[in-house]
Amino acid sequence: MTPAPIDRARAQAANARAMAALRAGDAPAAIQAAREAAEADPQALSLWINLALACRMGGDSAGERGALERALDLDRLDFTAQLRMAQLLQREGDETKALLAWDGVLQLAQHFPGLPDPVRAELSAGEGYCAALRARIAAATRAALATDADLRDETERRRIDAFASAALGQRRIYVNECAGLHYPFLPADEFFDRRHFPWFAALEAEAAAIRAELDALLAEPGEAIRPYVRMEAGSPDNKWTALDGSLDWSACFLWEYGVPNAAVVERCPHTARVLQNLSLARIPGRAPNAFFSILQPHSRIPAHTGVTNTRAIVHLALDVPPGCGFRVGGEMREWVEGKAFAFDDTIEHEAWNDSDARRAVLIIDTWNPHLTERECAAISAYFAANDAALG
Repeated sequence: MTPAPIDRARAQAANARAMAALRAGDAPAAIQAAREAAEADPQALSLWINLALACRMGGDSAGERGALERALDLDRLDFTAQLRMAQLLQREGDETKALLAWDGVLQLAQHFPGLPDPVRAELSAGEGYCAALRARIAAATRAALATDADLRDETERRRIDAFASAALGQRRIYVNECAGLHYPFLPADEFFDRRHFPWFAALEAEAAAIRAELDALLAEPGEAIRPYVRMEAGSPDNKWTALDGSLDWSACFLWEYGVPNAAVVERCPHTARVLQNLSLARIPGRAPNAFFSILQPHSRIPAHTGVTNTRAIVHLALDVPPGCGFRVGGEMREWVEGKAFAFDDTIEHEAWNDSDARRAVLIIDTWNPHLTERECAAISAYFAANDAALG
C-alpha cells in the first residue's frame, strides 16, 4: 500500500487550529484539527503528542492511547510520549503496566536534569503513585510469606527475607569481591548461620575473662597496640588515607599469619589458651589471625572487601557502647557484648562507632563453613605447594 503523501503546509495549518482550540477549551475541535495535522504529516512525532493531548482533554482514552502508540512507534525513547502513556495507564487503573511505564519514565528522566518545574511535579506525583503500589505489593508479599514462618530455620529465614527484599527492590544482593584467592561455587553468605559454629558457646563463655585481659592490656598497651591501617610510603590518597597510621582503628595481634605474637600471648595467656582450642584455619604463614580490634569514639571503617572467601571472620563482642554498628552487604547488625557472629569479609562491609567510648571486639578467622574437610586440605596443599615452588 502506497503511503499517503506528506502535506506539511496542511499539517502546520491544522496544528495551529488545534492549538487554538486547546487554548479555548474546545476539545472536539481540537481533536478534529489535531488528527488532521497528524494524518497530513504522520512522521511528525509532536503532532501525535498534540493529538493525544486533545484526546485527553476530551476524555477519549482510546484516541489518546492510539496517538501515543503512534508517537512511540516513531521514537520509543521520547520522554513526553512515555510520560503521557504512564499517566494514561495510571488513570485507566492498569496498575501493572502503569508501574512498569512509570519506572521507564523515571529512569529516562535522569538523563534530563533541566526539566521544567511543572514536569518535575508530574514526576513527583508518579513517584508517589509507584511508592504506594510498591507498599501494597510489599505488604501482600510479606503477609503471604509469613505462612509457616515459625517453622523456618535460620538459613531459610535469612534467605527468604533476602529474596523477598531483593524482589521488591528494597535491598541489593552483594557478591564476593576477593582481593586474593577466590574459591568457586561457595554461597555468598553475608552472615554465616550460627549452627555452623558449634564452638561459639564455648568461646562466648570465656568472653568476660578475655575482656579482663584486654582491659589490663589497654591499661598499659606499650608496643602491643598499633594502627590497623599502615599504607606504604608514596601510596596515593584513597578511602584508607584518613586511617593511615591512626589509632582511631587499632589492633593488638595475638596471632598474625599463623604466627603467635609472644609478647601479647604472654600478657593474655587465658585468651591464648582459648584460641588454641578453637577449630580455626591453620595454614603456615597465613592463618590463623586473631586480634583485638579497637575503634575509637566517632570513628568509622569505610566499606571494603577482604582477601579470600575461603575463610569466615568471627567477631566476639567485648566492649561495645551504644551507637556502634556493623554492616555486611545488605544486612546491618549491632554487636552484643559476650556474643559472637561470623561473616564473609569478601562481601562489602563497614563498621562505625558513633559513641563517646571505645569499641573493642576480638576478631578471629576460621574456615568458611561451606568448605568440606577435603577442600580445606586442598587449599592448604595449594598454599604449601606455592611456597615450596617459590622457595
